Amino acid sequence: MQDVDPAYAFVRARESGARTYADTFDTVFAHGAGTVLTDTAGRRYLDFLSCAGTLATGHNHPAVVERVRAFVDSGQAMQMLDMTTPVKHRFVERLFGILPPALARHARVQFCGPSGADAIEAAIKLFKTATGRRSVIAFHGGYHGMTAGALALTGNLRAKHAVASLMPDVHVMPYPYAYRCPFGLGAPHTAAASLHYIESMLSDPESGIAKPACVIVEAVQGEGGVIPAPPEWLAGLRALTARLDIALVIDEVQTGIGRTGAMFAFEHCGIRPDAVVLSKAIGGGFPLALVAYDERYDVWEAGAHAGTFRGNQIAMAAGVACLDVIESEGLIAGAAAKEAHVRARLERLAARHPEIGDVRGRGLMWGIELVDPDAAPDAAGARPAAPALARALKRYCFAHGLIVETGGRHGAVVRLLPPLTVSAAELDLAFDTLDAGLAALGEHARAEFA
Repeated sequence: MQDVDPAYAFVRARESGARTYADTFDTVFAHGAGTVLTDTAGRRYLDFLSCAGTLATGHNHPAVVERVRAFVDSGQAMQMLDMTTPVKHRFVERLFGILPPALARHARVQFCGPSGADAIEAAIKLFKTATGRRSVIAFHGGYHGMTAGALALTGNLRAKHAVASLMPDVHVMPYPYAYRCPFGLGAPHTAAASLHYIESMLSDPESGIAKPACVIVEAVQGEGGVIPAPPEWLAGLRALTARLDIALVIDEVQTGIGRTGAMFAFEHCGIRPDAVVLSKAIGGGFPLALVAYDERYDVWEAGAHAGTFRGNQIAMAAGVACLDVIESEGLIAGAAAKEAHVRARLERLAARHPEIGDVRGRGLMWGIELVDPDAAPDAAGARPAAPALARALKRYCFAHGLIVETGGRHGAVVRLLPPLTVSAAELDLAFDTLDAGLAALGEHARAEFA
């Protein structure tokens, strides 16, 4: 067991109980370059967390660093509320250039406070204001942030149980989680059953659910266990909401900017949403959040939604640099191309280790769901989750130089979010570490479950 760094001990003794990552990754990180983090003791780690998907171009990409340095040295203002500056002009141009043309032609952008949750709050307020309706539809397993409104939309009850009086009139619908089908039907029928249920709830005058201001959904659930929405399901949801005149808001905070092998995850499904929520990678590693939405909903009065740091000029400069790197290095096509390699390696792991119940993902966003291999499956074929094994595997990986995180139902999904710049050799090293960890822990886990 390594000695505790005095700096780590000092901060831990004074930081709130709400800290999360620091308790698992109990070292002091000093340097970052690409996919690699180095701590103060000189230990190196492959970072397959990427600040929860924020670092699309990895740590300290030279082109992003140079652009930020040039901006800081230029003497331009660093914070400007919502006033116009040259860097804001470039950022808005670049943003509208990456939005699908059908959305960009009629879009408006609202800059929010610096986190994705702030942008979710803005979207809730906007669509309630525009429609005069009170309720919002969210989904089982969804994650939209930890502020009060965003938390009300989030599925995880552990995060919600201690907070009284969250935003009312939130109705949570079944997401098409094929491995653990909420209807007990199994993979071939999950998406169709989910759509049928949602349509029934929104169309039935006796459902008890008033017509909502909007439906908010992730095209790939991230914190909920890396669950991609089947393209036909999201297309069906778009058709349903359009027919019923309900706005569809896609939360792309974690999936946006190339993570899934497309600029936006909803593009895999061929739809045009009414709004897209962006943060994380759009700021190039710096805090920035926004909502891009159809102009027909632009009913804000001046000052109706604000935030002191919505004009983060450094983030806008870094965001433009990040988008330039993604384009010049072909990182979106690269993420799409690497998907086949990742899928093949994970399927080989699943064939070797019965503790893996399911592997799923898109591009460079993947989840490995761990289960008790000796327990009987349910009617849909899923075995009980193995959260203790997932935690043990995360700790094993960290001890062997790989940073991964867990999530999903019961925390039993090991999540992989490497930067888009990750090399094939780095991917293989990560898979080899996971393989060794499962081999080392699997027998112990089976004995524990017995």
